[in-house]
Amino acid sequence: MPYCFSKTLDTPFADAVERAKAALSARGFGVLTEIDVAGTMKAKLHIDMAPYRILGACSPQHAYAALQAEPKIGAMLPCNVIVRETAPGRVEISAIDPIASMQAVDNPGLGAVAHEVQDLLKAVIEDV
Repeated sequence: MPYCFSKTLDTPFADAVERAKAALSARGFGVLTEIDVAGTMKAKLHIDMAPYRILGACSPQHAYAALQAEPKIGAMLPCNVIVRETAPGRVEISAIDPIASMQAVDNPGLGAVAHEVQDLLKAVIEDV
């Protein structure tokens, strides 16, 4: 089973990041965290890599519902969306599939929330 949804764009990296944020916002997600993976690898390991950003996205009402059904589900939140340059001017945007990630949790009460978030994240990827 695939664990994420992806789309490749022919656009500069910074534009792709902004498009991803806008698509998330339009579907009710806020970006709680933004991790510059390439910058961190450069600073910590002195390794150069292509631009790579992790956006920690959260839909508050869905996160609340998931936490009510499974209090420890916070260990799997927020939903990560990655933006990574695969070649100059070519960027892949991927979002986690919450159904795939929540299969590890034995709680049927999460199913409805996971399906709703899955639909939203698929739409985000289509929208970018």
